[in-house]
Amino acid sequence: MAERSTAAVDVADNSGDEPLTAQADQSTSDGVAKYWERDTDIDEAQGSGGTEGPGKASPPELHSGHKLARRYRLEECVTRLDGFSSWRAVDEKLRRAVGVHVLPADHARARSVLASARSSALLGDPRFVQVLDAVEENDLVYVVHEWLPDATELSTLLASGPLEVYDAYQMVTQVSAAMAAAHREGLAHFRLNPNAVLRTSTGQWRIRGLAVNAALRGVSSDTPQRTDTEAIGALLYAALTQRWPYESDAYGLSGLPKNVGLIAPDQVRAGVHRGLSELAMRALVNDGATASRHESACTTPEELVKAIGEMPRIRPPEPAFTAPPEYQRTTYQQGTYGRQAPRPGVTQPIAAPPPPLQGRTGKALKWAVSALLIAALGLGSWQLADTLMGQSDKSEDTNQTQTTDGDDEKDEKAKPVSSLNIEDAAEYYPDGKPQHANDVRLTYDGDSSTYWRTYSYDDGPELAPYKRGVGIVYDLGSTHTLSTASMGLLYGGDRTTATLYRANSLSSSAPLSSMTEIATATTSGQDLKISTDRTVKARYVLVWITATPYSGQDQYSGAGYKQAITDVTFKG
Repeated sequence: MAERSTAAVDVADNSGDEPLTAQADQSTSDGVAKYWERDTDIDEAQGSGGTEGPGKASPPELHSGHKLARRYRLEECVTRLDGFSSWRAVDEKLRRAVGVHVLPADHARARSVLASARSSALLGDPRFVQVLDAVEENDLVYVVHEWLPDATELSTLLASGPLEVYDAYQMVTQVSAAMAAAHREGLAHFRLNPNAVLRTSTGQWRIRGLAVNAALRGVSSDTPQRTDTEAIGALLYAALTQRWPYESDAYGLSGLPKNVGLIAPDQVRAGVHRGLSELAMRALVNDGATASRHESACTTPEELVKAIGEMPRIRPPEPAFTAPPEYQRTTYQQGTYGRQAPRPGVTQPIAAPPPPLQGRTGKALKWAVSALLIAALGLGSWQLADTLMGQSDKSEDTNQTQTTDGDDEKDEKAKPVSSLNIEDAAEYYPDGKPQHANDVRLTYDGDSSTYWRTYSYDDGPELAPYKRGVGIVYDLGSTHTLSTASMGLLYGGDRTTATLYRANSLSSSAPLSSMTEIATATTSGQDLKISTDRTVKARYVLVWITATPYSGQDQYSGAGYKQAITDVTFKG
């Protein structure tokens, strides 16, 4: 399992010197926090609005091993504050780690937490940590979300120093674009800080706690876009300077000197990129003041995205070239193997070559050697010609024998069909709206009880025009000859249609027009086999579903046109 610092949900992490996720390490053996964290909020310093009272409800007494909905097993308490608690848990159905917020159903914020979680889940943007479930059950309200074991908080990255210029540029670019998309859908964060921004192992930046973290803490604002824009400016400021742009210390970062106001990043630390420094000031000073002599302040994430687009693009650093070590001749190569090494400082005499043969004896010996070489060359040529003629005769005899044996031995035997290993897979969603991208590996894990599923749609069986299709790209490790693809399906009925395409990479967004169609098949059962009658060689194969059957409501989705893949095998 990953450390809590890289995957725990950030809802009480705004204390000054020590994040509350670190305080949660002081836990008893049964997983219940020994001490509740103190609420030392610095929201006033950030101007993110006030907070409601926590209500009179007491936190539920939950322990490690407790199960929610007979599915989510609580493992470790990460945060306990204001009547709610946050846990690292295990989804026993899909066998993966998840995060869970739990609070009593009669908590003053329970209704707003449920509403915020459901709104965040509908966004479906992969740049945000996804909400997987939001349920009220047995006097409890709980919100289940993704757990990212390969992600690192920005606060952890800044502990070792400011980010490189390119990394800071990528962070502010991706975070600004994500928040602009969220605000277009009417969603705000209000709790955007270094513990809410994560960098994955692939270099992508993701945001957790959209709308939910603020609802858990009762945080609100009359100017949501301005609040989130200023928070992005604070993130960029911290990434460039390793300092928090307010007087209070927070998130392991030192604040600015008191009573001097806001100082531009390039005046705090030498070598800061001038364009990014001005961008941070334009986002921070967004109350109508002018951030610089030339540019106006940014008051919305959309304006921040536009300002980034107008900047000269910052390219990644060139990889450093390491010169190979100089070639050193060994003692053996120098011809002194087995000889005594010379003493240092003593010049060794160079031996003169022997004189050439002189006189009549030398000339006779030379002629004798020349004659032997000529004779040997002639004998070798004669033997080579004889060998080649013999092989030609044998070849003619063999051809005549094969002609009389009939036509049965002319054709090569067909190679036996074998299963091809799947090395990796990724959900394919060129429209930017994935189904369940984290579950694709369940289609080739050898377990028919696990699956990747689509959402439920009102119209069908054809998914168009709402969606052109849904699917998964598989990596076979290397190029293979492909003959068939077999799929196990969770839902039967009229009808499931799927097409195989040869893709160029494991991309989730490459245009379908760049791929080569292989074959199509349709079924009304729970098994679908797609075969091709021509030779197809491919490494990356897309399974593209364009029609799904109607199925009733189950525990994961409502009634509608939907499908789920339990197993996929390729043969060639």
